[in-house]
Amino acid sequence: MIEITVWDVQHGSATYIKTPNNRNIVVDLGDNGNDFSPLGELYRRGIRQLDVVAVTHPHRDHMDDIYNLALFNTQSFWTPWHLTERAIRAGNRAVDVSVVNRYLEIRNGCTFPVPAVNNLTVPANFGGVTFQVFQPRFCEDSNLNNHSLVMIVSYAGLKMVIPGDNESPSWNELLGDLNFIAAVRGADVLLAPHHGREAGWCSELFEAMGRPRLVLVSDGRFGDKSATDRYSRQASGWTVYDSAGTSDTRNCVTTRCDGHITVKFGWHDINNQAQGSFLNVTTSKLNTSAILGRILSRGLVR
Repeated sequence: MIEITVWDVQHGSATYIKTPNNRNIVVDLGDNGNDFSPLGELYRRGIRQLDVVAVTHPHRDHMDDIYNLALFNTQSFWTPWHLTERAIRAGNRAVDVSVVNRYLEIRNGCTFPVPAVNNLTVPANFGGVTFQVFQPRFCEDSNLNNHSLVMIVSYAGLKMVIPGDNESPSWNELLGDLNFIAAVRGADVLLAPHHGREAGWCSELFEAMGRPRLVLVSDGRFGDKSATDRYSRQASGWTVYDSAGTSDTRNCVTTRCDGHITVKFGWHDINNQAQGSFLNVTTSKLNTSAILGRILSRGLVR
């Protein structure tokens, strides 16, 4: 089984992946201000090594937790290597310089080649999980969003797409690559690009991908969420369980309303034989609308 948690970091992004062979992968380093650090939570759980850390692109809302990387033995680092330091500094606000400096220190300290055992593209290294990472390179570097990595995670015949803050120019570039189209085709779960904002919406992505069962949105209370309904209409729906075990069919789940979102998928193990696959989605908050709806429906029946 693979376990993927999209943390509630308000306006930001941070995802944790635990592979079937218990290797630990982090995609983006957002945090929730003074209230919650995803890396701090992993450390509290006893994790001391991160086998892969990926920063999809160097904007602060994807890097605020970067200081806590010092708590871990980090084995490999993925990021848009083609971006120059000049472009990275120019693409960030002056107020974010300390976070950017720390990112550049880590990036400049990386050594190559990565040891074979930490090669993310080799499924045998990660319990049979296939990781495919695509990287737009040819967009204007004045907008770092359009250089965001896109990771596709496949296991047990199921698939999740994890982008950064990709906008239309980078989607257009990626969708010109037949390998990318093949990789996203048939995705079951999509993490909405750019926090579900209109700027990240791309109808052609869904033409290539098809209808996912579920769309996840990592967002905060404030900001443009105008594309959330559009994402909901593109999804076919899946059962989601809240923190009390209440289930409801959902098309779109947001960290803003639902808290941390955990996706698990893998093989049903029957007599030590893999028999079909499963997809389980849970949230850390109560689904109050579903609970209220059931209470009201019971009242009407009576």
